[in-house]
Amino acid sequence: MSKTDSDISPDSIRSGKSLKDQNRWQLWIILATNTLFLYGIVQSNAIRADGLRALFAGTQNLLPVGFALTITAVINGVLSIDMKNRLVFLRWTCALPGHRAFSQYAKNDPRIEPSDLPRLCGGTVPTGAVDQNRAWYRIYKSVENDPAVRQVHRDYLLMRDYTGISALLMVFYGIVGLYAIPSLRIVLLYALILLTQYIVVRQAASNYGIEFVTTVLARKGGWTKAAANRKKKPKDTPERLG
Repeated sequence: MSKTDSDISPDSIRSGKSLKDQNRWQLWIILATNTLFLYGIVQSNAIRADGLRALFAGTQNLLPVGFALTITAVINGVLSIDMKNRLVFLRWTCALPGHRAFSQYAKNDPRIEPSDLPRLCGGTVPTGAVDQNRAWYRIYKSVENDPAVRQVHRDYLLMRDYTGISALLMVFYGIVGLYAIPSLRIVLLYALILLTQYIVVRQAASNYGIEFVTTVLARKGGWTKAAANRKKKPKDTPERLG
């Protein structure tokens, strides 16, 4: 599947890469926690009275930090950006949140004035999914360094990548659990935990993705109004002496 302008996401820009690098530590902690949890279930002594001590003793055998972060990057890269977005928004085509920026999300955000949208879009508000994403991306580029935009962007990237990892864990750790855990009841319970993790994280990623889209529009609308007000404001008259 070729990537066109309509599929461009902020991951391709420099700020997006730096945000993903900032999230790598958190993804490593997520992966390590899931691994230790599975280890604790498999090793029965890890869930008895001395559970916490036995569980955390296993951390001594973890990979060196630098290599561990590399492994995390590899696992995070197994799924493409397109596939991660599909897992988050449960859509095969036009999965990016920007594809519904104006037709759906902008209408439901009280921070966004509908009458501002034509001005933000340069005249006409697009209706097609591809055109909506292109228009939203152009707006995003103009406010990408706004602190509120950067924060919600980082949150979305973290939760989206976590969604992809949790989907992989359901498959690979589920298979390991089926092989290594003798009790079928525990296996089913563990599979339910993995599924619950995916559902919760996917919902969080979806919410952050929508908030990312609407925050861009709200901040751009605020900037535009502030600039217009400055132009309309009359120049101050010299103070009279006397």
